[in-house]
Amino acid sequence: MNLTVIRAFAWAKETKGMRRRRALRRFDKELAKGNYKTAHSLLKQLQHKPGGLLGFGSAKLVPKRIPPMNRQQLCMVDESLVDSILCSIKGSIEFALSDEEVLLPGMEDAMGSESDDSPYEDHQMCLQHEVGHFLVGYLVGVLPRSYEVPSVEDITQDKFSQGNVQFLGFEFLKEVDINTISSKSFTQGKLEIKENRAKISSQTLNRFLCVILGGLAVEHLVFGYSELLHSDVQKLYRVLGWLCFNENEADSLVRWAVLTTLSLLSHHHEARSKLAEAMTSRRSIGYCIDVIESTL
Repeated sequence: MNLTVIRAFAWAKETKGMRRRRALRRFDKELAKGNYKTAHSLLKQLQHKPGGLLGFGSAKLVPKRIPPMNRQQLCMVDESLVDSILCSIKGSIEFALSDEEVLLPGMEDAMGSESDDSPYEDHQMCLQHEVGHFLVGYLVGVLPRSYEVPSVEDITQDKFSQGNVQFLGFEFLKEVDINTISSKSFTQGKLEIKENRAKISSQTLNRFLCVILGGLAVEHLVFGYSELLHSDVQKLYRVLGWLCFNENEADSLVRWAVLTTLSLLSHHHEARSKLAEAMTSRRSIGYCIDVIESTL
């Protein structure tokens, strides 16, 4: 390849990047105005197009009907890591189902070794957690519309400061019962099953399951453990209870989502690292999307 061809290729690549960044700046402006439908439409026009958004909604989810051992081989995910995350999920649910006033002191003692973490370590845990939500959401085709990550100074003042990522496309959550999880969550009648499941597509449910577990999965992937007591897990099981899945069905869906989410995060580790840098600097959603696309 001669020098002229190389320069032409580099110019074309740079031009495509410039077009994408201009579109993302328009996207940011619409988000700032609260024009979410317009913002979403702008990016849908760029989806899967050269010089557009090749990563948005590009994730290939793990097939649900492949035998468990074949799934592990397909995704190249450590099964022990999957089991560790499932154990954390179970711990969070058991906490939610228990008398918090009785259980909390014991759990504080059990987690005492983690309470000595520095504000910087707590910040990194929180940052990576929100990065997991953001990146998984983007890859499965759900647009983030805002995010928040507490600074080291915020955590120094309040150790329990939390971040969040808000998405477009999960409006069904407004329908979900916000009551505390109970052991009766999976026992609704047939009529309620039909009514609730009609309110959400299987595609939306699959995306939600992966996105809601993105933060917990990153904690285990990066740090090797989770600090537990995740509101994400409680929201997950509220949704599964609202949809009236029995416990075996719920367990199967959660395991599939953990496996799929871990596969995505492991494969896109460079994007995860670059996105963390952008989010810790509190860059715009459009900037963060460009960072992801630039690493693919």
